[in-house]
Amino acid sequence: MSDNLNDNINTGKENSDNMAQEANMEDILANMLNTDDSHAAGANLSEGEDDEMAKVKAEVDEMKDKHIRLIAEFDNFRRRTAKERIEEKQLAGKDLIQSLLVVLDDMGRAEKQIDSATDVAAIKEGVALVFSKLRNILQQRGLKAMDAHNEEFNADLHEAITEIPAPNDAMKGKVMDVVEPGYYLNDKLIRCAKVVVGN
Repeated sequence: MSDNLNDNINTGKENSDNMAQEANMEDILANMLNTDDSHAAGANLSEGEDDEMAKVKAEVDEMKDKHIRLIAEFDNFRRRTAKERIEEKQLAGKDLIQSLLVVLDDMGRAEKQIDSATDVAAIKEGVALVFSKLRNILQQRGLKAMDAHNEEFNADLHEAITEIPAPNDAMKGKVMDVVEPGYYLNDKLIRCAKVVVGN
């Protein structure tokens, strides 16, 4: 009886194994059919949309071409602006130099006159006129001399080259003499004044 029972159990196991294998086979077949159907549908869609795909491809190619052209134009623009910047730096002082050429001409004429002149007063007057013209041109360009005499010493504006005893207490820490004047260009300090300070 136990043998029959074992046979029935083994037969049941085989039947369940067979059923599981059949179910697996059905799933595999169903998946294969679905895959084939989707491939067929995709083939039908691609055949029907060939023209549209060609249009999309043409648009993509056109956009790529525009992109490449834009990059090339930007590269040309970058090179051109870099070249212009270099030229601007090289010719930055052109206007100022042109305006100073007049003074240079006057100095050349004065130099010729000094060799043959006997009137010292005339020479002094000529030199004063040249310097006056030079100052006027530079002032028109925004240059302004700093007035540091008797001012309180300021390390931001003045450079002390030496100290001397002050004649009175009021002049202590103040500028006694200016060795080299300071200058502003358009109200911005471009050179500190070299000064002698009282102590």
